[in-house]
Amino acid sequence: MECADNSMAEEPMSPAGRGMEEMGICIVLVMGLGTPVNLPVFRAGIETELVTSLPRFCCIPVMDESAKDGNPRWVQTAVNVDDHIVIPRLDAAAVASDPEKAVEDYVASLSLLPMDMCRPLWEFHFLDFPTSEAASTVVLRLHHSIGDGTSITTLLVAASRSMVNPARLPAMPPPPKRTGAIYQLPPRPPLSSGDYLALFAWVWSCFVLAWHTLVDMTLIVATILFLSDPPTLFTRPRDGGESRCRKRFVHRTFSFDDVKLIKTAMNCTINDVLVGVTSAALSQYYFRESGESNTKIIALRSCVLVDARPVSTRQTYVTRVETGNQLTGLICPFNITLKDDPLEYVHEAKRFMNRKKKSLAVMFTRVIGEFLVKNFGLKTGTFIFHRFLTRTTIIFSNAIGPAEHMTLCGHPVAFMAPSIYGQPQALTVHYHNYGSDIKVVLAVDDEQFQDCHQLLGDFVESIRIMKNAAALKMLTTSIHN
Repeated sequence: MECADNSMAEEPMSPAGRGMEEMGICIVLVMGLGTPVNLPVFRAGIETELVTSLPRFCCIPVMDESAKDGNPRWVQTAVNVDDHIVIPRLDAAAVASDPEKAVEDYVASLSLLPMDMCRPLWEFHFLDFPTSEAASTVVLRLHHSIGDGTSITTLLVAASRSMVNPARLPAMPPPPKRTGAIYQLPPRPPLSSGDYLALFAWVWSCFVLAWHTLVDMTLIVATILFLSDPPTLFTRPRDGGESRCRKRFVHRTFSFDDVKLIKTAMNCTINDVLVGVTSAALSQYYFRESGESNTKIIALRSCVLVDARPVSTRQTYVTRVETGNQLTGLICPFNITLKDDPLEYVHEAKRFMNRKKKSLAVMFTRVIGEFLVKNFGLKTGTFIFHRFLTRTTIIFSNAIGPAEHMTLCGHPVAFMAPSIYGQPQALTVHYHNYGSDIKVVLAVDDEQFQDCHQLLGDFVESIRIMKNAAALKMLTTSIHN
């Protein structure tokens, strides 16, 4: 079939997309279905809904010999949907004895299989047997150069229907109170008002913004040149850090209401809670596995992925289907330490994140990255980006999913668990909300984290402990009032 939208018959690949292609980073989205797979119905949905909605599902990257450095371009091509559907033959005994592990092993094997660059860079894998969470499983694997988490999520939601009301699209979470960029300054008071205190406050906020931006950009440059996190259990060994390792993807579900309870008790954001949970879980795992003194404090850093799109009505993104990669990142410090009060992890995360919101580093990181790729070539830009990633400990991402369950290609979706592979870190942490649940998804180097399910359990336990502490805090506050 031909792509219905011919507006992108040929288009240069964005600097971010070229970097993703060079590093070989791919997205893996595991979706549990509420029913067994009806392959003809699902195939028809892929052809009529997904392929026609996103032009890059009909394109292949082609090197442009006329351009400097032979930069790739997206070139439209005919799509045979059957070429993108995979039905693996798994060992029946292994599936019967442990279906969850059979799915997990199969998805892990995909991280070592290269994608066919001669056809559009996406494929669906169907595992038609029940697990504890779903009646069947479908795995969408696609190259990260096609788009980021937001664009892929909006594609799937735009091609879906609400399970509550099939006549409409699934509802997205309400937009946050903030509608501008995270670094947005307060409006400058008019000079004629005579309120010099307000004017001084505005000037001071500009100074703080400039100072924090300078400090953050200096740290980023230092990271690229020489500054690196100390080696820990979470760091890929340097002697084998450049080889492609098999990734294992594990996930666990917990209640979004528990996260909201902690958020309310701490007067912070959802992201602050999740960063705090990550720090608490990694701390529990580290001191249990290493046997080191629990009074030790290890300062590490995470690369937090940030969607550079303006914050507005998320349903608008769904109806128009965002495309491409519009990601940037920031370095967020976190400590490996054991705290008596579990809510202190959230308080510390809130302090770190509030500090990052008073900086233009998020914007400058993306602009400078694109400048390097455009003016110094893909190899240089990718080399610098790779060094930036290898000198931090983990990648952290919090993706926004639909606020209610949906049906995709005629099948109810029980859960969604997105992640990536191809990144140099040994550990990547993704959070993704879907309906009233939130998934924590870990992508780990298979050999290095053979006990990854214990690490996953530390995330769930950290949420449980924080929820109880938050409930007690709110009860105590209510009694005192």
